[in-house]
Amino acid sequence: MSTTLNPYLSFRDTARAAMEFYRSVFGGELAIDTFAAYDMGQDPAENDLVMHAQLDTPGGFTLMASDTPRSLPYAPPAGFAVSLSGDDDTELEGYWHALSDGGAITMPLETPPWGGRFGMLTDRFGVDWMVSIAPRN
Repeated sequence: MSTTLNPYLSFRDTARAAMEFYRSVFGGELAIDTFAAYDMGQDPAENDLVMHAQLDTPGGFTLMASDTPRSLPYAPPAGFAVSLSGDDDTELEGYWHALSDGGAITMPLETPPWGGRFGMLTDRFGVDWMVSIAPRN
């Protein structure tokens, strides 16, 4: 097996909704395990929270996530962005529009000085995304 690098996102009580949203954006197979499934819940009220979720998309993306139990400190995501890049205008623009639904655009998807198109947004779950569409030659 080769080594892979993929985002692992942490949430407070919203991992399931976030991962279902990302499945609606990217498609694919979503597997969700709860704390109760592995008898890992320390607080019965958190048994149905996500201990681990994994989305494998038709495009080859793997996105993972979990909820952070209340017994552990949690800080919203900051200081990074998940980046999508390529040359398929239609596909990447579709991701852009879907991810921005209910979120906030911090830099519109426009032509930057280096060409192509580039934009940044924060989705409805507080995750920052960058979309970069390569210039056509």
